[in-house]
Amino acid sequence: MGQAYGRIRLQEVVRGFRRDAAVRFLVVGLNHKTAPVEVRERLSVSGERRLEALRELVSRPTVDEAAVLSTCNRTEIYVLGPEVAAAEHEVVAFLQAQIALPDCRLEPYLYRKVGLEAVQHLFRVVSGLDSMILGEAQILGQVKEALHAALNANSLGVHLGKVFRQAVEVGKRVRTETEIGQNAVSVSYAAVELARHIFGELTGKSVLIIGAGETGELTARTLAAHGATAILVANRTYERAVELAARFGGEAFSFDALPECLARTDIVISSTGAPHVVLDLEMVRQVMRRRRQRPLFLIDIAVPRDIDPRVNDLDNVYLYDIDDLQTVVERNLARREQEIERVERIIAEETAALSQWWSARQMVPMIKALKAYGDEIRERELERLFNRLPHLSPRDREMIRASTRAIVNRLLHQPVVGLKEASEEEARGAVYVEVLRKLFGLKLEEGSHHGSSPAEGVRRC
Repeated sequence: MGQAYGRIRLQEVVRGFRRDAAVRFLVVGLNHKTAPVEVRERLSVSGERRLEALRELVSRPTVDEAAVLSTCNRTEIYVLGPEVAAAEHEVVAFLQAQIALPDCRLEPYLYRKVGLEAVQHLFRVVSGLDSMILGEAQILGQVKEALHAALNANSLGVHLGKVFRQAVEVGKRVRTETEIGQNAVSVSYAAVELARHIFGELTGKSVLIIGAGETGELTARTLAAHGATAILVANRTYERAVELAARFGGEAFSFDALPECLARTDIVISSTGAPHVVLDLEMVRQVMRRRRQRPLFLIDIAVPRDIDPRVNDLDNVYLYDIDDLQTVVERNLARREQEIERVERIIAEETAALSQWWSARQMVPMIKALKAYGDEIRERELERLFNRLPHLSPRDREMIRASTRAIVNRLLHQPVVGLKEASEEEARGAVYVEVLRKLFGLKLEEGSHHGSSPAEGVRRC
């Protein structure tokens, strides 16, 4: 009977310890996997709107700390509160109010994660494992923005601040120690990768856009970001060429000027809607004579194709079509997928480290309580002693104070060391806390202010 009671009691202690240490951390959100774009765009929270949202959240009694991560693919609210259920209800109500559509219920689109599961979720997000494009790097900067916004709104405390700062470090580790963010996995970046393979550095290279397609424009913008300078735009409708060229500070041409443009440029991106070939074999052959065989890189994104595939047989002409680019993307995506296991290992290590920090922090109130308990007894006994021995000099009194302080510290040294060591094992730490509470008659009071530890205050029963 006693053993059974002991087992039940131990389980209760462990559950209580977990509740105090980590479980009050919560994330509620939606992303590209759970909600359509028309819902996501209505919940986009950035700039001043994010600051207002953070201040509103922490003004509520159910929320002590808050951070908002908002991108084109997700909106997530991270909070720490006195009670998880109450905080979750508050956050869901807050999100529902933001969408301002009475007929749209957010509930089917939302996900919730609590405690270390919420931590792991944030670490996966910042690592690019939860992104639409596996391993994309932009999310790290967006998590940093969320952290800075929460700092500016004064909505972070000790715990949530620690989680987000560690998330940033996780993102850096993942990109330093793995290749999850390497190798192009979009058509535009694949084109850049191929161009750099041919030319080395793209600094000073010129780009010709044939047609005004969105993918062609995006590819040209990406090439320009990697050093390509002069941008030429040729389009069947000249006015449209002028409009697009203005975005790059480039030059506009009609189709009649294509041979002249080809003679001047290094990289060609063709994405017209023409039903026939725009660049034929003979035109490119003549252009290469004018170029004196200077390399020409051609990217044909159009379907049907704009460029005669036979030009690839010409010396120093490099032609890639949409299938070639897609092959590069798929190959590189496979390489990124091979890195997932390494990323998950980093996330597991960092989650364990944060869990240990949480557990160690949970010991701080107990350590303070023990020391306060010892000091209280010491001061009370010293007062009695000094009342009996009024003839003691100030120097004698100070020597006695120092000696009794050393005695108390030595008596409490081993329990304090044991608590610190036990913090590395959640169950053992819970037992130590419970035993010391009972032996010394101590009670840990829950803090109620922003940024407080779940058990910041201490008093005797």
